[in-house]
Amino acid sequence: MKKLFTLSMAIAAITTSASAGGILTNTNQHVSFLRNPARDASTEIDAVYSNPAGISFMTEGWHFSFNGQSAYQNRNITSTFAPFASNANGSATADGTKKYKGVASAPFIPSIYAVYKLNNKWTFSSSFALTGGGGKATFNEGLPSFESQIAVIPALLTSYSTKLNQPGLAATQYSYNTYMQGRQYIFGLNLGAAYRFNQHLSGFAGLRVNYVSNHYFGYVKNISANLDNGTTLIPLNTYFTKMSTDMAAYATQYQTAGDAKTAAVYTTLAQTAAAVAQNTADKELDCDQTGWGVTPILGIDYKTGPFNFGVKYEFITKLNIQNQSQNTTGIAAYDDGVNTPSDIPALLTLGASYSVLPQLHLSAGYHHYYDKSASMANDRQKYLSSGTDEYLAGVEYDLTKNTTVSAGYQKTNYGATDKFQEDMSFYVNSYSIGFGCKFKINNHIRANVAYFQTNYGTYTKESSNYNNTGIKGKDEYTRTNKVFGIGIDYDL
Repeated sequence: MKKLFTLSMAIAAITTSASAGGILTNTNQHVSFLRNPARDASTEIDAVYSNPAGISFMTEGWHFSFNGQSAYQNRNITSTFAPFASNANGSATADGTKKYKGVASAPFIPSIYAVYKLNNKWTFSSSFALTGGGGKATFNEGLPSFESQIAVIPALLTSYSTKLNQPGLAATQYSYNTYMQGRQYIFGLNLGAAYRFNQHLSGFAGLRVNYVSNHYFGYVKNISANLDNGTTLIPLNTYFTKMSTDMAAYATQYQTAGDAKTAAVYTTLAQTAAAVAQNTADKELDCDQTGWGVTPILGIDYKTGPFNFGVKYEFITKLNIQNQSQNTTGIAAYDDGVNTPSDIPALLTLGASYSVLPQLHLSAGYHHYYDKSASMANDRQKYLSSGTDEYLAGVEYDLTKNTTVSAGYQKTNYGATDKFQEDMSFYVNSYSIGFGCKFKINNHIRANVAYFQTNYGTYTKESSNYNNTGIKGKDEYTRTNKVFGIGIDYDL
């Protein structure tokens, strides 16, 4: 017998990122990035991440940096799906338009850097940071992909009331309780060494050890409908569990009495009721995911006069994350022990800086993430039209010998398509602006203070078969993102 409907639930990596970086990569490894994101030709301590070969041009001895950032993001989805108008809480308009808001926060994102320049040739570096994720996101009212499966219940029950000659099954309204929260951290430990070949050229080789720690929690409970078109919303699982038991008992009675035809009718009712009960049962997911992988990194820096050029290439990081899960959703991907591919894509960065005047510095950069070559769950990467491209520019001006002001711009273009975009995990083209100051406190200590904001466009996804319901619908995706940062650089 055909199922009445299928209710599924899945929680994905709904997280906050402190920058407009790639799909799985945070590019804000230092507060200097927030005040000027075009750091790909830096020769200061933030170069440990942004331009690792550039550390060769630092002074001899030890250098340290300690940074803290706070990121806040909203994920906004406006969905239009006619059945949403039947939600008993009136959260949708008459045409079925409803807004969903996910609030993401990362109150403290730390990073630590260390550089030791041994001599004019060798320089060693290390850093620890959150290279991906870094926060948690909460959707208190669920997501349209979940609600759309429930929103069709009244129409389907009404249809079955006619087919099975059971008028009491007809309904016009539904309700449910839902909550979901996702948290993702990718911790990265960088180790490497730079070698200065001559006064102009240096090279770098190193690696990053990545450790993934994710946690997803969510539920859909108490799915109800106003059966018999009444004013009371009745929990469907309880109602149809009892109905299935009662109908099965009637079927047995008629079969015993020799009335096979009537017994068959009640058997069909029992099976239908059992299917409804199963699909409206409470669903819950409580899943931890862990995994690790290594990223080889190479870099080159060339410095001549007022110009400096930096190149970095991070190889693909092969990652599989394993579940430790309590899962009643029926989604096998979240079952205990399941491994899911979640590669960090290769990354190429190019940077240039130019000192127009002793106190005026310009910089530019380009990033390309090879997203299509990085394996994702269900081979989702195949639906990308291209990798992610970023274009960066910045300016710094020394107001005094102790104060530098700076500002920068970053444009991010994703290769997202309709098949790639999901309400659980979507990416929207954006531009970012950052500004801030660097203060020289004394000959050993500098402080960075900065603010960074990303402004997103809107991605519209229309479908004639919205979330496999057979009904047309539309989602509009957008975000907001704000980051604050303070850091201390210290030279021994």
